[in-house]
Amino acid sequence: MATRRSFLIHGLIGGTAALAAACSSAAPSAPTAAPAPTSAPAPAAATPGEASAIVLPDPAVPLPTEPVTFRWLGTAGERKLFVDQLVPAYHQKHPNITIQHDALPMPDIAKVLPAGIQSGSAPDIFELPSGFTGAQAIAQGWVRPLDDIIPNFDKWKAAFPAGALIEGSNIFKGKTYSFPFEGLKRNNGLLLFNVDYLRQADLDPNAQPFTWDTYRAAAKKLTQQGNGKYFGTMIAGQQPSRWSGYVQFLAQMAGATALSSTPAIDINLKTGEYSYTSAEYLAALDLLLAVKSDGSFLPGTISLNVQQTDSQFPHGVAAMYINGPYTFPQWKIDAPNFNYDVASQPIPNSGVALPMWYPAGGSTYWVYANTQQTAIAGDILSYAGTEAGQIALVKIIGGAQPSVFPKANAQEGLDPRAAKALAIFDKQMKLAPSPELRNPDVAQVYLEMKSLTPDFGTTVQGVFSGQLTDPKKAMQDLQDRATKELDRAVAAAQGKGAKVSRDDFKFPNWDTTRDFTPADYTRG
Repeated sequence: MATRRSFLIHGLIGGTAALAAACSSAAPSAPTAAPAPTSAPAPAAATPGEASAIVLPDPAVPLPTEPVTFRWLGTAGERKLFVDQLVPAYHQKHPNITIQHDALPMPDIAKVLPAGIQSGSAPDIFELPSGFTGAQAIAQGWVRPLDDIIPNFDKWKAAFPAGALIEGSNIFKGKTYSFPFEGLKRNNGLLLFNVDYLRQADLDPNAQPFTWDTYRAAAKKLTQQGNGKYFGTMIAGQQPSRWSGYVQFLAQMAGATALSSTPAIDINLKTGEYSYTSAEYLAALDLLLAVKSDGSFLPGTISLNVQQTDSQFPHGVAAMYINGPYTFPQWKIDAPNFNYDVASQPIPNSGVALPMWYPAGGSTYWVYANTQQTAIAGDILSYAGTEAGQIALVKIIGGAQPSVFPKANAQEGLDPRAAKALAIFDKQMKLAPSPELRNPDVAQVYLEMKSLTPDFGTTVQGVFSGQLTDPKKAMQDLQDRATKELDRAVAAAQGKGAKVSRDDFKFPNWDTTRDFTPADYTRG
């Protein structure tokens, strides 16, 4: 997750969301083949005659016997498909318990969840808003640890593969608060494309991966070919995290040694400095603006959230879409005849395309600090965080995202395009060093860190919309503010007894062409 301030209600809504709204108001309407939905896609169901993949074990602790409604807040995509099968299976096993699952776009979670926290009526388990770290949620008293909620906790925790549960990511001061619902060896930077459109244009990014230049040229050619009926590419422009991700993914493969997730986001882990003004980040931003200047983005793209872009792409409004494979299971349900494929994201124009990096750890769902339904929360999360639960997850989503449990990823019958995506991840992604693994006191820095307003995603969004007219100046301002905040957070942690310094964010011995191993932490 990105490093952001422990924001208050008005700061959250009035900061990132306000700029997003300002950008959206100037955007023209998008021509679409179907109206953009504002609600979650229809629930997935098991194929007729096919039993659900979910087989729930008997609870290890007593559950309520009276009628209870358990509230669950998350996003759509592959997680929702799993929950859509878990909800009826759980109700069938426990008829007195009803799970109310609300799947919302991340900007809506950023509004709804803080309001629920403030009023004391937050859902029992939830995803955190994009960019809001677990450390910040703990510092504000939003969440509670799993140690006394998950039955047989020590045995449950020990079953996770090495590197899945670590201090500073999902463990804080020895307490475990969350776990990776999916593995982190993945990203939303894949090139998804409409096979029919690209074939008509004589383009095949699987035969020859697009470079930055050929991607731009392809987007322009496809826009001309669409003649107003469809455009070269699109992005969920209402969501700042999509803008930052677009730049991060491209910049990493061009040589920016920085992560695109965890609290150490955008820090060059070789030098310990932020990467916002690096040549790679600025070049990736330039590519984004160049594609815009060609008129290749779907008009109105800046006003669309992820659920809208995910649902519109199969309707043919754009030829290409940089995104993750999490959409594949829902497209199989909603658009079974959609002819699409997946390829590597655009690679640099010259030189060797370097790996992209992922961190250890990871987190997805968190338990509300004031929930009255700890037994149900523990029962549900206990199952989801087991090998059996993860096998069910991967089976339901067809391999659209990897699991941290290797056996879950080794199943037969995965969607061929999802299998291709997993192969791309395996080839292109390497495990990065984690400052908090080398020095657990780094987690205290994360607890102190405050958000940047505007943050990286909102800055890129503002540059794209034209609200910020000087990209280099905007990125330099972001770099300066991020550096100042990191210095302040380190000093604050030191003042509370943490043995930590800026040097803890430097790994000069990091060979970025391979995984960073445990032995590397002890080398100079």
